[in-house]
Amino acid sequence: MLAALGQEIAELESSRELDGAVITGTGRAFAVGAEIAELARLTPVEAHEFARSGQQIFARIEQSRKPLIAAIRGYCMGGGLDLALACRQRIATPDAKFAHPGGAIGLLTGWGGTQRLPRLIGRARGMEMLTTGRLVEAGEALDWGLVMEIVPADKLIAEAIRLAASRSNL
Repeated sequence: MLAALGQEIAELESSRELDGAVITGTGRAFAVGAEIAELARLTPVEAHEFARSGQQIFARIEQSRKPLIAAIRGYCMGGGLDLALACRQRIATPDAKFAHPGGAIGLLTGWGGTQRLPRLIGRARGMEMLTTGRLVEAGEALDWGLVMEIVPADKLIAEAIRLAASRSNL
């Protein structure tokens, strides 16, 4: 999935027709990150390469000259939260839930969330989320500045597309 995301970002960057893009999930979740059981099977070299690859792709998202907007519905956790944090803007539905559960079991994200989250919402709140795995509901995420707007589910994609196409995001 990470390689496919990297390819999509490369295509967006080279496109003359697209001014931005929306990243969203399906069903009950925006994204929930890597499977812990799969991570446990990686050798140290494989784990390093996995983390490095994610860091590079998420840095490209963050540094893209074209805005990428995270349209978040449902769960946004772990590496999925790292993905949302790399995006230019984040909007969510009222049922969105945010967490970095790895910290509660001794794992920390390897894709830049440890830096981006405290920068965005403040060191104390960011460290709390990263170390405890605390779940943050949409309203609190809005209050903290984790998301910029909460919209009804039926308007989420349209609003995200509007933001991605907005010249003010460039």
